[in-house]
Amino acid sequence: MTLDAAELARLDRAHIIHPYLPGSATERIVMTEGAGCRLTDTEGRSYLDATGGLWLAQVGHGRTDLADVAHEQMKKLEYFTSFWDFSNDRAIELAARLAELAPDPLNHVYYTSGGSEGVEAAIKMARYYHHRRGEGSRTWILARSKAYHGVGYGGSSAAGFPLYQEGFAPMVPHVSHLTPPWPYRSELYDGQDPTDFLIRELEERIAEIGPENIAAMVGEPIMGVGGMLVPPADYWPRVREVLDRHGILLIFDEVVTAYGRVGEWFAAQYFETTPDIIVTAKGITSGYVPLGALLVGDHVAEALLREQGFPMGYTYNGHPVATAVALANLDVIEKEGLLARATTIGSFLHAELQSQLGELDVVGEVRSVGMMLAVELVADKATREPLPLDPERMPHDVIRRESGVIVRDSAHSLVLSPPLIMTEAEAKEAASALRSVLERTEPNGRIREA
Repeated sequence: MTLDAAELARLDRAHIIHPYLPGSATERIVMTEGAGCRLTDTEGRSYLDATGGLWLAQVGHGRTDLADVAHEQMKKLEYFTSFWDFSNDRAIELAARLAELAPDPLNHVYYTSGGSEGVEAAIKMARYYHHRRGEGSRTWILARSKAYHGVGYGGSSAAGFPLYQEGFAPMVPHVSHLTPPWPYRSELYDGQDPTDFLIRELEERIAEIGPENIAAMVGEPIMGVGGMLVPPADYWPRVREVLDRHGILLIFDEVVTAYGRVGEWFAAQYFETTPDIIVTAKGITSGYVPLGALLVGDHVAEALLREQGFPMGYTYNGHPVATAVALANLDVIEKEGLLARATTIGSFLHAELQSQLGELDVVGEVRSVGMMLAVELVADKATREPLPLDPERMPHDVIRRESGVIVRDSAHSLVLSPPLIMTEAEAKEAASALRSVLERTEPNGRIREA
């Protein structure tokens, strides 16, 4: 039985609880096919995916080579546990491959099913590491305002948005939030150099809590959900130095930034800073199968592996089909030169956005690293006051409805994270779609009809 578009939308409304979607919302865009950077819905309409799904479609949609790998692996071994002393060949091969790609000494891998599980595991690892070393008082986690670290209790507690915490109390205790690195918002730093301000704040917060009480600092190298916030080049190296002096671990949440998104395998390499733990997911399989992987430093792993080992596991740890697809996905990224392409096509898209949007009254800044881009929307260029937004006519919704180009709204910014295979023609198409709507957007947030 084939259901038509209207019936699928009705059944969706009747049965599916969507993240962040109120029950009063009736619109549904039901996708049925994907190829490259394009998607098709149940009504036959074509879309340009300028979001990469949720930051993850590195190699594009509809690749039969990855589907074939999954099929072959399912025929051979679809699943067996990786608990205790059990393992499988695909998980072992992927772990060795990730250790080769990661900066030293991140030579150990802990598998999850996705980013939220990964952040939970990383926070528990950090606390357990100190416990195993006889420093059980180290329970505090440092995070940043406007951070996003998934939807588990640990990740939601570290998140810098009240939305992820209100109504879910009690949250995980002992989390302290710092000012985010957001150079465009110079008012946050009292006229000081942003990094100087942030490092001083970090030192003061450590002194206030007591270094002997802090397990780790967790941070996205580039803050995605917060609006694609790019820190100054000296920010992460200086943070690392401060944490090292106080015996505090550094966790990089690279769920968004890893596997080519910034033009390197990991943003740790881009910022020339090696954390103690890197949390990855999303782009590890380009979304073809759910999978996550923590890359763990030798010193952390040594403490975790004592006695009974690390007392935490997920049913799908090291899933053979997921790890087989991940290996094939990494091969595609490497063979098709997608790290370099993320830089070249990302620079091209940035130039297109800057050229087409930069002079518009409601555009405050266009920023990017690789294939992570954002257009910050303002009511006034001089004061940088955020653009008021009409929930009934949000810019990203109007762009999709009018042009079929899908972008995300994130903290008064339009965020783009396309597949790394995007063409120059598609980049121009995306920039033109944004211009068509933003040139009709008034400082009060009203979007005039086309």
